[in-house]
Amino acid sequence: LLGWGSQSSKVHIHHSTWLHFPGHNLRWILTFILLFVLVCEIAEGIVSDGVSESRHLHLYMPAGMAFLAAITSVVYYHNIETSNFPKLLIALLFYWTLAFITKTIKFVKFCDNGVGFSQLRFCLTGLLVVLYGMLLAVEINVIRVRRYVFFKTPKEVKPPEDLQDLGVRFLQPFVNLLSKGTYWWMNTFIKTAHKKPIDLKTIGKLPIAMRALTNYIRLNEAFEAQKNKRSSSPQGSRSIWCALCCAFGRPLLLSSTFRILADLLGFAGPLCISGIV
Repeated sequence: LLGWGSQSSKVHIHHSTWLHFPGHNLRWILTFILLFVLVCEIAEGIVSDGVSESRHLHLYMPAGMAFLAAITSVVYYHNIETSNFPKLLIALLFYWTLAFITKTIKFVKFCDNGVGFSQLRFCLTGLLVVLYGMLLAVEINVIRVRRYVFFKTPKEVKPPEDLQDLGVRFLQPFVNLLSKGTYWWMNTFIKTAHKKPIDLKTIGKLPIAMRALTNYIRLNEAFEAQKNKRSSSPQGSRSIWCALCCAFGRPLLLSSTFRILADLLGFAGPLCISGIV
């Protein structure tokens, strides 16, 4: 299976890292939501089983197996992406298809038996149908864009220059969403820093997208675009703020959202303690 998958690898990179497949971030976000919904389904099954006098393993065992399968799928996808063997994604295509069909049948049976939104199990099943359907759509989109299967000529992908430069060791733009959010990929640097102070040679060069010159060029292009729209665009300091929003709006919005969520989660501890006391 690995040998068959390696035939579709058209990219040779020096780093032990990966080229993201289309829909990379969306896949990770959907997987996180899927794991949360499956945990809710397991909890609902355990509570329902506790109410009844006899033991009903079917209330939570399938959800538990689906939870393990979801974790396995994201680990499997991560290894495929780091190895750049897209043909092996065909297994995930079959899994998402089967999961979507089985959950759809279960949802239809609930509707036929008069189970509605008043039942938590009905709502969770509906959410799972949507999530499995979206993950299946992501998988189909990878096939459509990369053409690694069902097409005569797979698409050849040109890797970024940074992945071919051994001097670049700061790989934040190229890691997966989980590692990017937790900085897990920096464990090597952190372990080295515990033993001895690290210098710039250890860190290496910054990726092109994170260099000051690249950010300056992006900001300058946005500012020049604002100057060309003198009639409708604001003038003075407001034009600089508009250029900043155009150039770095998405990263600023994302980091601000995470900062607000982190501050709000800081109240979770005191609220839990007050509830216990």
